[in-house]
Amino acid sequence: QVRIVESGGGMVQPGGSLTLSCEVSGNIFSGYGMGWYRQVPDKERELVASITHVGETNYADAVKGRFTISRDNAKNTVYLRIISLKAEDTAVYYCNPGTPFRRPGGTWGFQNSAYWGQGTQVTVSS
Repeated sequence: QVRIVESGGGMVQPGGSLTLSCEVSGNIFSGYGMGWYRQVPDKERELVASITHVGETNYADAVKGRFTISRDNAKNTVYLRIISLKAEDTAVYYCNPGTPFRRPGGTWGFQNSAYWGQGTQVTVSS
């Protein structure tokens, strides 16, 4: 049984930083890519970062330079370090095991799986 637990969210002032963690259990981590998504009310879940099983990373344009995804395969955990937080980063953040892939034009996509956790809320407010 796959279990995904995100943590590390909270309320932060603009310009602050956070590190989110996502622990995955159920024999589905080491051979999979991982993605971090975020969602705000009434909008679709948005992919913000992904990492392959060997550590190759990709980011949405809106977060490049401020978000860093990493993974520790020994701990079955993926991280999302966020710096220079903005109000528009306010969202529930989710991680998902899946498959990063390169489109014919060279851009990256992510095929998510059906496994989702409860998410962790990040609120950026002064």
